[in-house]
Amino acid sequence: MRPDVEAAKADIEQSLALLRRRLDWEPALRKLDELNARVEDPTLWDNPDQAQALSRDRSRLEAQINAVREMETGLEEAVMLSEMADEEGDEATLEDARASLKTIKDRAARAELEALLSGEADGNDAYLEVNSGAGGTESNDWAGMLLRMYSRWAKARGYDVEIQEETDGEQAGVKSATIHISGPNAYGWLKSESGVHRLVRISPFDSAAKRHTSFASIGVSPVVDDTIEIDINPSDVRTDTYRASGAGGQHINKTDSAVRLTHVPTNTVVACQAGRSQHQNREQAWKMLRARLYELELQKREAAAQALADARTDIGWGHQIRSYVLQPYQMVKDLRTNVETSDTDGVLNGDLDAFMGAALAARVGDKRGEAAED
Repeated sequence: MRPDVEAAKADIEQSLALLRRRLDWEPALRKLDELNARVEDPTLWDNPDQAQALSRDRSRLEAQINAVREMETGLEEAVMLSEMADEEGDEATLEDARASLKTIKDRAARAELEALLSGEADGNDAYLEVNSGAGGTESNDWAGMLLRMYSRWAKARGYDVEIQEETDGEQAGVKSATIHISGPNAYGWLKSESGVHRLVRISPFDSAAKRHTSFASIGVSPVVDDTIEIDINPSDVRTDTYRASGAGGQHINKTDSAVRLTHVPTNTVVACQAGRSQHQNREQAWKMLRARLYELELQKREAAAQALADARTDIGWGHQIRSYVLQPYQMVKDLRTNVETSDTDGVLNGDLDAFMGAALAARVGDKRGEAAED
């Protein structure tokens, strides 16, 4: 076996062994059998909410188990192919085998990170909110760029993106916007993106072509399903209605269909204007409010909650989690993990996995060495 093939095989086998330990393999297989049996019980759907939660758990566990099995099979086939190609001196086939091993290695590395998504709400959908900082048009444009960046990241992963609320900037970009991102582990991947993001560039709005610094904040909350109880006293919530803006035809411009809810005790504000009626927007806004309050409760359980709250209170200097420098050089750097890249175009077009993966590993802790000792 060629040394590079042998090294790749060893790395993949180590990752797969770690994944099996994290999944607690034998109990996971038994649990999947139990979930499969329960899903086949026709009385399960007498309680739709419970049935949906169980089906979601089953699908997630089945996907994790199948992924490990597929990678193990792929590894065996790629190694066998490389050995045959090596014996026959077939360099083209050997390169194909190497490419297959690299694909499996990348997939295993990603699966390792996904195995860390074991938080209470990590598997849920997410609401992502962007707000521009002080600075008018510059910050509004930057907030719009961030909104596009996260939308492209989500769509590249096969997630669905739905705008819940969007307030346009006066000349460019957005003052604020909230999107609903639907897909497996959406909240788990995005939760580390909350905080202030800083942009340095030559302003396209400055005729003197001077360098400007802009700030915008990102907030992420899990979408709360009906199996999670969030008690909200209606008397603590102020409801405001207003005329929705943006596309939507004549109806959207003639009625106060948009809804804004303010949870007075926590000063939590959510708004929705995506629906065609005030009733639809009110229902969605309540879901968003439950999600935000649930996120606040999750933050209280984490040691980093206060730092995160501080980051959201002031959208400016000293609170940023990531810097995006376009001038005088090209660099995106995460200030928490020190991960950086000069591929600024790639990042702004949604290539965020390296930053999210590093933040996730740092937040949860890398268990590779611990698992290897078990």
